Amino acid sequence: MERLKSLIPNDLKHAIGESTTEKLALTCSSLLHFLRPLPLFHQVIEELTGSEMALCRKSQKAALDLKLEGNRYFSKGEFHQALSFYSQALRQLPMSFDDIDVKLGATLYVNRAAAMHKLGLFEECLRDCNRAIGLLPSYVKAWYRRGKVNASLRNYVASVSDLEVALSMESSTSGKSIIQEELKMVTGKHDGTNGARIPNNSDTEKELTSLADSHPVVLQCVSTPAKGKGMASPKDIPPASLLHTEEPLAAVVMKSCRETHCHFCFNEVPADVLFCSSCTIPIYCSQKCQEQAGGEQFCWNRAFCPAQNNFSPDLAKHITDVTSANYTKNIENDKHFEHIPEHRHECGGTNWPAVFPPDIVLAGRVVANSMEKRRLAGKISVPMENFDFAHHYDKIPPDSKLEFHMYAIVLSFCLQTYYSMDFPCTESTVSQLVLLICQIKVNSMAIIHIKSTDEAEKFKKGQKLSAVNNVLSSIEQVRVGQAIYLTGSLFNHSCQPNVHAYFLSRTLFLRSTEFVPAWSPLELSYGPQVGQMDLLERQKSLEEQYYFTCQCLSCSELNLSDLVINAFRCPKRNCLGAVVETAYQKPQHENFVQLSAKSHVCRLSLRDSVSDKEIQKVAHKLLEKSGAFSHVGPAYCLSCGSRIDLDSAIATSNNALLSIKRLKDSIILNDGIGISNALHLLDLLKSVRHPYSKLVAQAEDYIAEAFVKIGNLEPATKHCNASIKILEKLYHAKHIVVGHELIKLATIQLHLGDGTGATDSIKQVEVIFSLHYGPDVNKIFPYIGILKEDAVSIASRLSV
Repeated sequence: MERLKSLIPNDLKHAIGESTTEKLALTCSSLLHFLRPLPLFHQVIEELTGSEMALCRKSQKAALDLKLEGNRYFSKGEFHQALSFYSQALRQLPMSFDDIDVKLGATLYVNRAAAMHKLGLFEECLRDCNRAIGLLPSYVKAWYRRGKVNASLRNYVASVSDLEVALSMESSTSGKSIIQEELKMVTGKHDGTNGARIPNNSDTEKELTSLADSHPVVLQCVSTPAKGKGMASPKDIPPASLLHTEEPLAAVVMKSCRETHCHFCFNEVPADVLFCSSCTIPIYCSQKCQEQAGGEQFCWNRAFCPAQNNFSPDLAKHITDVTSANYTKNIENDKHFEHIPEHRHECGGTNWPAVFPPDIVLAGRVVANSMEKRRLAGKISVPMENFDFAHHYDKIPPDSKLEFHMYAIVLSFCLQTYYSMDFPCTESTVSQLVLLICQIKVNSMAIIHIKSTDEAEKFKKGQKLSAVNNVLSSIEQVRVGQAIYLTGSLFNHSCQPNVHAYFLSRTLFLRSTEFVPAWSPLELSYGPQVGQMDLLERQKSLEEQYYFTCQCLSCSELNLSDLVINAFRCPKRNCLGAVVETAYQKPQHENFVQLSAKSHVCRLSLRDSVSDKEIQKVAHKLLEKSGAFSHVGPAYCLSCGSRIDLDSAIATSNNALLSIKRLKDSIILNDGIGISNALHLLDLLKSVRHPYSKLVAQAEDYIAEAFVKIGNLEPATKHCNASIKILEKLYHAKHIVVGHELIKLATIQLHLGDGTGATDSIKQVEVIFSLHYGPDVNKIFPYIGILKEDAVSIASRLSV
């Protein structure tokens, strides 16, 4: 793209950069007219769509080479490496109906199953055995491996049947002897019933969800002068009410998650990961996701007939049951596809889905979705529909306008390679694509999944916390995908939202986090929030990404968090006043203040601030009711007017926090000197920063982690608590961020043996998480129940 961009004349670049919506068709036509004759342009399109050197094409030779590498590592007992190479081989192997080498595919599935069996991944192993049998029902090794893994799972009835099938198919004497030995071992354990299986609680969870959310909230799209379209309800909404669920119009996985998360549902992939049948780009967690994304079913072999191969009636039935179960299920899924296959137009070895930014791939998927729907409806004369989303094209910087023009033209040619003349590359389609890219930039949502680090992974496997030593559990929010939601995009932004958005797979859930009166705006956060950033940072972030100036209540009224989040300490003893880097002015007899910075001037109402005791303490001068003109400049206390050396305070603060982080990352076991230095730096930081500053909270958290590392848990608890107290000031006591930190505190308390303290922390977590996730909290944080059990157990032991 950069090579092409460098060839564009400056006058055309200038025209595109200065263009408006009204002139968009003209600039698209001019750029299209310039690029069409260029050999380099056609070379780029060929590289992206049809080159024989395409990186995403499958290769049977590469699959064979990778299989040999896997075999080499397996023979050395390095099963993780063997598993990786077998998966890479399956990724390279052509798996479509016309191209598949059935024997090689079945062999790779069995080899990968053998590696997973060695690693104790029994369920994953069983699924790969079934895939091998689906491809090649007469494959003895697949039945033999299936019999062994069923024995490991204590499914003895199935194991005996599998091994008897393998024995009946095996022709060599040595092979029969091996299978007979395995059968003797399994038969000795077999008591006529299968072993106990872990109950599947998905039905219970569905029941809870339907019970709690059985009364759907009625929503209406409304319009306001300040924000335009938005969502509200004609009735009062209680806290934790489920407001809306929605599947995306189109979605795409983030580049950072391409090798770890399913490209359809965005969940983490298991060890038996699946791949597209025709190209090497996507990975999938299951057959269902693979088929829904690509529109093709797994290549099942239905030619094998057990009745014609002299099997006993019981074994014939077992073979039929195993080979037909998945096929029957997939036929049913095929009849009830909820999604138009979103990867099909990108497939066949083309490179563009792998190299384009997610925004552009998402634009292509929106177009493909629209075209498929119009085809089904018999409306193929118009290739694209116009979506009623805001685009803010006129506010976009000149460089971005040029970039969007370039991507729109290249994407239109890429789409034409699949749709042919149904998608003509004209100025009309290109200008529509430019606006669509702008709409995606403004309206798409990041799909966030919760990842629980360290301890939580052990909890999921059923390991009790008492078996783990000094590991700190924490919660990370991972941006796994990007999607467009037709209704979800209508919810406006607030820096103190009353709606929480979360995702189960790719499904959007919106839930109220407080009581919302009838017809009040229902608003979620687009990213920046009170407590996370100060007012000016939020305004800048929203303008750069979404091209609007936030006018929410929190950006219109003076609030405590914005005053203290980046504030310094007043030099006067016993004064809690905040010293800030910006200037505040209060016009005579007016009930507002004006915040002035280099690039922003914000007018903030004092209507509700006067009664706030915390604001009175930190910014008394701003709330004085005297008639005199009040002005507080940078480096002066907002409460008493005392002055500090701001440059020195900033330098001291930055150096202290950076040094604390470095010490935290480098501290080793029993490093008393490192801890002592970190505590000294913390005191230094607290001597210049306001007690409610977010940097102090961050430093307290770093110190807590350092103490956990050396196994000194009592001071770790103290510093973790100190961090939480500050966050409660910056956000509020029931904010989701506080819940995440309380999880960390609870794990420290459990390691310390403080069952009562841990129980109290977990109760607070449950209140916060239930408010934000309702009954879905157990799906998103499945280990909280185990934490709670451990806490109760410890508390009861201590009370005896």
